[in-house]
Amino acid sequence: MAIHVDIQSGVGVLTLDRPERAHAYDQEHITALEKGFDELASSVPVVVIRSTGDRAFCGGADLDAVSGADPLSALDLPSQRLFNRIARSAAISIAAIQGPAVAGGAELTLACDLRVMGPQAQLRLPEVSHGLIPSAGGCTRLTRLAGPAIAKQIILFGETLSADALIRCGLGVPGEPTPFDAAMHIAQRFLKTADPLAARLAKQIIDRGEDPTSLEAERISESLLYHRRAASRP
Repeated sequence: MAIHVDIQSGVGVLTLDRPERAHAYDQEHITALEKGFDELASSVPVVVIRSTGDRAFCGGADLDAVSGADPLSALDLPSQRLFNRIARSAAISIAAIQGPAVAGGAELTLACDLRVMGPQAQLRLPEVSHGLIPSAGGCTRLTRLAGPAIAKQIILFGETLSADALIRCGLGVPGEPTPFDAAMHIAQRFLKTADPLAARLAKQIIDRGEDPTSLEAERISESLLYHRRAASRP
């Protein structure tokens, strides 16, 4: 897989380019994705993740590469490490999804802060039918984002959610005229209107969920931002 790294009008663009294998990844590709994301996240405040072609967004782990994997390797999954890195990054991440996002590909989109859906976008987590579970953050993040009922629908019963269904349940927004064009428009609007520090603090608190420490973090963060505003006044 070729991983392309680019900055367009101040927006980082990370492109998966292995259309002949539905952009499936192995260890080498995960390493390249991690390096590319880190490079962009250290340079720009927002990163769009996309893939080439129309066939798929990402098919997840390359089955040929993982068929003989050591069972203990699941205790230190490179894909979970990468997706955690994306989810916890100070950079805002947007997935431009033009086709099916399956297994690890779906988990990659769930690690992003926003999912922009084309008409052919789908989300599918079929691991249970193969005697596995979504282990790169899928069980945890899908439940947090969509609730346990929808998570069980997709993970336990293998339901594939279409773009329309994903948008209806709040997992994505429409991407017109193309998901990438829409994602870039959203990213550039973010650059023009959002304060990077305020956005970073808000993202960290949102990802904690509603608990006493999150509410305290809201107060502390707002105090910091008030102080900064006061200090900037002439």
